[in-house]
Amino acid sequence: MRTLKNNSLLKLVNAYLIDASQPSNISYLWNFGSLLALCLGIQIITGVTLAMHYSPSILEAFNSVEHIMRDVSNGWMIRYLHSNTASAFFFLVYLHIGRGMYYGSYKSPRTLAWSIGVIILILMIGTGFLGYVLPYGQMSLWGATVITNLISAIPWIGQDIVEFIWGGFSVNNATLNRFFALHFLLPFILAALVLMHLIALHDTAGSGNPLGISGTYDRVPFAPYFLFKDLITIFIFFFVLGFFVFFMPNYLGDSENYIMANPMQTPPAIVPEWYLLSFYSILRAIPNKLLGVICMFGALAILVLLPLIDLGRSRGFQFRPISKIAFYLFVVNFLMLMKLGACHVEDPYIMLGQICTVVYFSFFFIVLPCVSILENTLTDLGTSKDGGK
Repeated sequence: MRTLKNNSLLKLVNAYLIDASQPSNISYLWNFGSLLALCLGIQIITGVTLAMHYSPSILEAFNSVEHIMRDVSNGWMIRYLHSNTASAFFFLVYLHIGRGMYYGSYKSPRTLAWSIGVIILILMIGTGFLGYVLPYGQMSLWGATVITNLISAIPWIGQDIVEFIWGGFSVNNATLNRFFALHFLLPFILAALVLMHLIALHDTAGSGNPLGISGTYDRVPFAPYFLFKDLITIFIFFFVLGFFVFFMPNYLGDSENYIMANPMQTPPAIVPEWYLLSFYSILRAIPNKLLGVICMFGALAILVLLPLIDLGRSRGFQFRPISKIAFYLFVVNFLMLMKLGACHVEDPYIMLGQICTVVYFSFFFIVLPCVSILENTLTDLGTSKDGGK
């Protein structure tokens, strides 16, 4: 223990994983952070292993993935671990953000940690998109074509930027090389941002708690209490991930992506992976291309503004019944956007997507501020009434 506290590198591990004091009443909803760190570790290890056998060429990319699956020792398991952990990564990060929204983790003094978390989410989405292109199946090619073409919505210079990214006049060999290089690099930047996220959290007020009050007086060390608590969810995570990897590895993938990319044949429907469907649905809901792109990126960026939007005096929604109902409706609306993103672009899905998009932005710009003011007013009235007695 003395070595852990005296060594300049190991004392950081000791400060965050052993001696770090945590509120004694945090629940299993606070375990998502450790699970996300585990996912990032798995993705980096499996990704580097896959890169040893992958060929970033439009002529060889698809066959190199098949070579990994069929010829490399345990290559199928590494590849399925990488693809299924990506889905688990996004599933857990959405739960992590939802927990943060519900318990007000974005409020001061944790605003910086929240802002870095939103940057991590945006970078994750970019990394996930780049990785989806690398197998160079049908959906990879056409997904890359559609998404990169969105940049052409920028007035005057948009098309030039698209051609610069492509390295030509369409998705080609240069594009795949660039996407592979970026996909290899970004996870390490993500790891650095995660470390910044941890520092911003632990060097301010530390973790919040379900009551939304200061946990200064009732805290316990991270080890062994929360270390073993995290291990419980880690074992459950490995069980579920193992079930997907060994029994239904392709369940979350698109069947079109198991066909070699053909620029002469368009798939019946071009859709991203399930974890990006909500934002894709927002993009499709707006008839104007430029406005659709702005709304899609705005749907992510607006999370940074939550500390300013939530005007409630208490932290979180657990003791604010109207805000709690609004939050649950927001979650249902987000899941509906996800479902609509996988549907064909036809009525009634177009209209439903537009309604859900309006509801999504209304939650941030109208519902949450108004409900916060209403609850503050009701609290003041209740306090003055009690004081009158």
